[in-house]
Amino acid sequence: MRRFAKSKPQREPTIALINIVFLMLVFFMVAGTLAQPLDPDLKLVETRALEGQAPPDALVIYPDGRLTFQGAAQVDAASYVASLSDEDREIIRLVPDRALPAETLVTLTRDLRAAGAQKVMLVTQRALQ
Repeated sequence: MRRFAKSKPQREPTIALINIVFLMLVFFMVAGTLAQPLDPDLKLVETRALEGQAPPDALVIYPDGRLTFQGAAQVDAASYVASLSDEDREIIRLVPDRALPAETLVTLTRDLRAAGAQKVMLVTQRALQ
């Protein structure tokens, strides 16, 4: 009876794996340069110092609960909705002040819905980092 020596398992060639990784690297380098780089002499506009402004068709609510529309004097939620056409009542944009209590905001949105507004959208500021 012959005894066979255990043969070492052959290692899988890693060169194929290296080739695939390299090809993927080249692919993503080429695909990642879709946009042309900006001209180094170009200086972009800075908006840090600009104050935010409400959209022209938005109802603004201040921390004390007063409502204004297009910078006009104080308005009432029910009379504001009543003055709108049926088409404008579909979506009412509301810009709340940051210091406005949540309870006041919820009460106002209920009042707007009760007056005939179909949807009330809150307009907020997106923070850039």
